[in-house]
Amino acid sequence: MLIAILCLGGIGLVASATLGLASKKFAVEVNPREAAILDALPGANCGACGEPGCSGYAKGVAEGRLAPTLCTPGGSSTIQALADILGIEAVATTPQVAVVLCQGDNEKATSKYHYLGLTDCNAAQKLADGPKTCPSGCLGLGSCAVTCPFDAIEMTPQGLAVINHDKCTGCEKCVSICPRNVIKMVPKEATTHVLCNSHDKGAAVRKYCQIGCIGCNICKKTAPEAYLIENFLARVDYEHHQDAAQAIEKCPMKCIRDFSTGYPEGSKLAPPKAVSQKDTAA
Repeated sequence: MLIAILCLGGIGLVASATLGLASKKFAVEVNPREAAILDALPGANCGACGEPGCSGYAKGVAEGRLAPTLCTPGGSSTIQALADILGIEAVATTPQVAVVLCQGDNEKATSKYHYLGLTDCNAAQKLADGPKTCPSGCLGLGSCAVTCPFDAIEMTPQGLAVINHDKCTGCEKCVSICPRNVIKMVPKEATTHVLCNSHDKGAAVRKYCQIGCIGCNICKKTAPEAYLIENFLARVDYEHHQDAAQAIEKCPMKCIRDFSTGYPEGSKLAPPKAVSQKDTAA
């Protein structure tokens, strides 16, 4: 019994000594600056910087291959921290957020067929170009919400993706996953957007959506500098977005939305509907 214990103890000592020597011989030296950069990053591992994770980005910044301004989730505070570590001057960037340029949910937009496949927008798009009649509208199956690492996207009960401006960090993962390019990056300070992505003529838009842009130019006439009309679709000129809200009430299709006053219908962030006197009496 004593011999067995001594043998096991000897094996343990040899093994520990071997591991100790191996750890020293095969140790990977870590650049102190790289470690400091990694500590300063938010640890989201979202891939917004182009690297698969924060460690890869930290290595790239430390080696001078990547700019210290690519971490959108970290924002200006992270950019400043990285600049301090690198001993350089911080470069100011314009924060951006993602917006779903569509309000055509399952109630407001028509469908070509009833989709019963995988709950995935990319899979649905491969089947006859998707179930929605509008070729540019949100499919509403939530691939963007699943992809978002910050829980910034909600799916309404009517099947519309809505992005929370406050939670969105601008990582762009939702932009890359959307098969219809419905999600665009916009300046975070801008709150008014034309929530439509269709370049079809007004007559076609009216047939497949109750709330799509028909290119009527009324917004452009109301706030000339705030809007651009391109291929029958209006969009906000974000260099003059401060004036864009002037056209909200004028829009006949109600496709212009100011997110500072309310999100699209069905969203948990949308303002409650006003109760009419008729409803109160009932």
